[in-house]
Amino acid sequence: MDNQWFQLGYLISAGLFIFGLKMLGHPRTAPRGNQLGAMGMLMAVLTVLLETDLVTRPVLIIAGIALGAAIGSLLAIRVEMTGMPELVALFNGFGGAASALVALAEIYSAIESDTIPKGLELHVAWTAIGLSALVGWMTLTGSLVAFAKLKGGFMILGKWRRTPTWGPSWLNGVKGLIMLSSIVVIYLSVTTPDDFQMVWVLILLACLLGVVLVLPIGGADMPVVVSLLNSLSGIAAAFTGFIISNPVLIIAGSLVGASGLILTFIMCKAMNRRLIDVLFKSFGGSDKQSVTRTKVGSDPDEVAMILDGAQKVIIVPGYGMAVSQCQHQVKEFADLMKEKYDTEVKYAIHPVAGRMPGHMNVLLAEANVPYDQLIEMDEINPEMPEADAAIIIGANDTCNPVARSGEGPLAGMPIIDADLARSVVIIKRSLSVGYAGVDNDLFYMDKTMMLFGDGKKMMMALNSALKEA
Repeated sequence: MDNQWFQLGYLISAGLFIFGLKMLGHPRTAPRGNQLGAMGMLMAVLTVLLETDLVTRPVLIIAGIALGAAIGSLLAIRVEMTGMPELVALFNGFGGAASALVALAEIYSAIESDTIPKGLELHVAWTAIGLSALVGWMTLTGSLVAFAKLKGGFMILGKWRRTPTWGPSWLNGVKGLIMLSSIVVIYLSVTTPDDFQMVWVLILLACLLGVVLVLPIGGADMPVVVSLLNSLSGIAAAFTGFIISNPVLIIAGSLVGASGLILTFIMCKAMNRRLIDVLFKSFGGSDKQSVTRTKVGSDPDEVAMILDGAQKVIIVPGYGMAVSQCQHQVKEFADLMKEKYDTEVKYAIHPVAGRMPGHMNVLLAEANVPYDQLIEMDEINPEMPEADAAIIIGANDTCNPVARSGEGPLAGMPIIDADLARSVVIIKRSLSVGYAGVDNDLFYMDKTMMLFGDGKKMMMALNSALKEA
């Protein structure tokens, strides 16, 4: 087949990736964007198979595609919305590992077949292979640590072990030493291209770097970590595309790497962090404050009385809403308030609410909440003083006033100004601290009413109280 047809296939595939990525920027068009991305990947796979004559070995290829599709489908079908961040972290690691394995196969093939390039071509190829291996294996182990942190721990010898957040100051020196050693090993692999031992040393260093890079990072910064690992998986793919001279892999990897890095900086801005501080300082998650204050809980009937005749209510969703899967009951509550009191209801969306960017948007979209009611933090905060009530469902760190104090793990982090509403209702299981390990003064304010219990049960009880009011 004419090579121009293959290039056309790659061009169409790249175009589908670009348009799909663009459509992922809004919840309304995101499903279509996912479909375009999947079509682009299918086109890329078919083009590669035809161009390289891999179709001459159909059994192996069909088996690989079937196995991958089965694993991916099983994970996607079984995962709950609360587990989506962990799944994303795991997929990031798989992407990095795939790129690293291709680099490993290329260097092994060249050494075994004695086709090692010479001169400038050797330097360029081996450097690209080394960088792909470094980023790929680092992404794999870093993603596995992030997965364990988001999951809350891992199973060892039949016992559940909590993932530690361990980051003494001297660990930064270890990170720098490992990075420097990795660069030296890549250089040595170029000078001795037939020494496969260098590859194993590089893999070991890269895996260790991924662990020590993510291990010290506290829970409050995990959305940033997931986004950064996504970017690194794309960068590894771009390096691999360069190694095997595949344009669509270079384009797709560059798109993922660039968009992931942009999202990382957006997350850092939302948390008032610098990326260098996230990576080399431990912000929360290691030492949780003990709760010593108490607060008398309210009941749904009391809350229904407070909401009687409310003209404006702002709902603040958090990770607790995802855990209890109460987004449908939240939508029912908003409909009841609109029908009963003609209340204006809006949803305050913090950029890092939940465990990954857009977590709350996805949940509320699943419950058919209108997109125009989902308001970003910077736009909703000026409206908070006008709200008759702020209904907080399972959110903690993202509306903790201590962030304004400039002290502690949440220092300087932009928050939802729920404490400025005329009254505050918080649905939460207990007074326990959030993921950053900091007690929340909002719980103890006189205008705050606490509904202690499971989010879904409390929302159902509140809806029943509203109907009877």
